Amino acid sequence: MKAVILLNGEPYRGRIPADGARVWCCDGAYDWARGRTHIDVNLGDYDSLGYVPDPPPAEVYPSEKNYTDGELALLRAIEAGADEIVFYGGGGGREDHFLGNLHLLYAACVRGVRAELVTNHARIFAARGEVVLPGLRGKTVSILPFGGIAHIYDSSGFYYPLPEAFYYGSTRGISNVVTADTARFRTEETVLVFIDL
Repeated sequence: MKAVILLNGEPYRGRIPADGARVWCCDGAYDWARGRTHIDVNLGDYDSLGYVPDPPPAEVYPSEKNYTDGELALLRAIEAGADEIVFYGGGGGREDHFLGNLHLLYAACVRGVRAELVTNHARIFAARGEVVLPGLRGKTVSILPFGGIAHIYDSSGFYYPLPEAFYYGSTRGISNVVTADTARFRTEETVLVFIDL
């Protein structure tokens, strides 16, 4: 099942392809998403929106909780059987929330769920194992370790050859360029991949 999660951050300006997907809308995202795509469930504590939208049905949670509405939506989507999740609207706004949204990508990855965050500037996903990037010739791609060192194997298709290891705390993987029809690499650890739009 495909899931779409709309986040309260910088309002997403692009098209939201949600055909056949179940759509969760988190709190203040309702302001920018209403009328742009179907929404199956509104969810959150509504401290940002200031009211509970109706319809569609809303799941209301207490504002005194130690996790974000985005994490709540991620868990709900996985419980519902999602094996592919696309987040929209999670960039910009509060930097702590943006970093938290990157952690949601990691949380999906370690559960074996493919997830990406689409902002107005990039597509971002967490990955481990074989990473294949087709159709990106000429695009800027950044690869960063997430949570510790990431060893890289069998890489090809990049202007700057990928190092044998990306060290946590280094910016070495930022602003590479894809030079082939398909770029690829393999890692046993988790990396974040940023593809400029």
